[in-house]
Amino acid sequence: MSDVALPEAATPLDPSKVHQTEAALVRLRARYRAEARFKAYGLTAVLLAVTFLAVFLGTIFSQGIPAFFQNYATLEFDLRKDKIDPEGTRDPQVIGRADYDGLLRDALYAQFPGVTGRADRRALQSVLSSGAPVVLRRAVLDNPDWIGTRQRIAVPVDDVADMFFKGGMTPVEIRPGVGEIGVSGTTGTVQLSSTVNNFEPIIAEVKAELRALAARTRADLAGKERVAARLESDLAALRARASSPANDARIRTETRALDATRGEIADLRLRVAELDARAGAADEREALERTIPSYFVRINGGVIKLTALSSAQAEGQVILPLASDAVAKAGAWEILRLPVPEASRRIGDREVIFLQTMKERGLIEQSISREFFTAGASREPEMAGVWVAIVGSFLTLSVTLLLAFPIGVAAALYLEEFAPKNRFTEVIEVNINNLAAVPSIIYGLLGLAVFLNFFDMPRSAPVVGGLVLALMTLPIVIIASRAAIRAVPPSIKEAALGVGASHQQAVFHHVLPLAMPGILTGTILGMAHALGETAPLLMIGMVAFVVDLPKGFSDAATLLPVQIFMWADFPELAFQQKTAAAIIILLAFLICMNAVAIVLRKRFERRW
Repeated sequence: MSDVALPEAATPLDPSKVHQTEAALVRLRARYRAEARFKAYGLTAVLLAVTFLAVFLGTIFSQGIPAFFQNYATLEFDLRKDKIDPEGTRDPQVIGRADYDGLLRDALYAQFPGVTGRADRRALQSVLSSGAPVVLRRAVLDNPDWIGTRQRIAVPVDDVADMFFKGGMTPVEIRPGVGEIGVSGTTGTVQLSSTVNNFEPIIAEVKAELRALAARTRADLAGKERVAARLESDLAALRARASSPANDARIRTETRALDATRGEIADLRLRVAELDARAGAADEREALERTIPSYFVRINGGVIKLTALSSAQAEGQVILPLASDAVAKAGAWEILRLPVPEASRRIGDREVIFLQTMKERGLIEQSISREFFTAGASREPEMAGVWVAIVGSFLTLSVTLLLAFPIGVAAALYLEEFAPKNRFTEVIEVNINNLAAVPSIIYGLLGLAVFLNFFDMPRSAPVVGGLVLALMTLPIVIIASRAAIRAVPPSIKEAALGVGASHQQAVFHHVLPLAMPGILTGTILGMAHALGETAPLLMIGMVAFVVDLPKGFSDAATLLPVQIFMWADFPELAFQQKTAAAIIILLAFLICMNAVAIVLRKRFERRW
């Protein structure tokens, strides 16, 4: 019998070196690199989210904080009885019919007695808000003992003037005058002259502005030439086609457009040539136009707007009359410059001078905007406020809470503790979950069809808005309440049943109190979600322009999200700030509601 060769025994591996082979080390390094990449991806995602949030909040707060403040003009009003109460009855009805516009004009003219021209007075009146008479009337109605006295009352300035003081229009650069300067008169068109080149720096700046304006005009010309070339190409293609009524009509249209463009090109070429000639000319008399910065000379207590100048002489139009035409010494006069051209801003040169003068006299002060926190909707940004929207939001959410909370909790208790588990309840549960995902505008359409068209309920009323938001919030409350009820340990109810309590007693005396923190949290979060909705409210007409405070649930009202939506559609720059400020208030409401949810959860939470 031959011997059978046995295989050699494998060399046993050292346990300490199992993961030290070259292949194992390669896999280990690859795994570490994958983990490092995953951590880097996660950290990058977090940093991006934080960055976007910071940019969002920074933009909102930087735009919204200025809207919490308003510039007011404090003027002295002569509240004469013949202007306010001609019959001496102190009747509020008579007081309300007083000539408050006349009182405002008199107070303004008293500050600028030398301003007599119609255009100048119109510009002077425009610095105050069109709602200033309303503010003055309200102050007199609140203080009837002021009638017959002189009182200093603060009234809001116009929104454009307010934006000017907040730096949204143009800065005012003030330079000391160099050398002596003489003036030919105190009103109207005057001549300024001196023995030195006082205006040489201004001439250099004007030449630089003309060169920049020529470059911009040249860019416009290049754009128009490209448009003309495209039109010529289109015309050539149209003329190459067979004649037809539609083709001939297009040819005529394109021809008219080409002729108009060629006319604009010719005008722009002339403008470029003119600007280049003016910018390259030596020290010649230069006219100042609205497309370049504005220059003023403040001298002898008055202000002159320069309209033409050379190195040592200038011509201008008096805006504020001078006290005298005496020669002003060096340092006794100054130059004012508005870097933004008048053609590029909404506020005129006259208004800027009037406002700057009022500011220097201490008549303008900035304080918390009373109108923003106490008023309602208005077409004037400086008179618009959020108080009506806040009250409307409170009334609407009150209706929503009174309907959604008890119905939602009752439905959750029934489905979770009392309803039989069959096909019918399963269908109900699925539908409730689906309703939570339905777009909110669908609920607005439902409210429009049922509450407004069928039941003929009042449009734009908190009761209708509350009903629609309650329908939208109800599935959220039911789902949150069921989750809170399921989170209660079954042993709690079993213990209650074991000591003789009925099923109903066990549910209402033990399960519901323990589930209440979760129920309240879900309800408040659902209310916060309802507060931020706009689409369903727009469908039921709550986009109405509401000025007066709603007195009840059936009065016309609006909500904060709708007010934000309306303001965002207005073109005025001040309304953009109002929109951001209203968003800040809405965010504050949502944060407060979430804080209340956390506090209630901690307060009612029980441990077992």
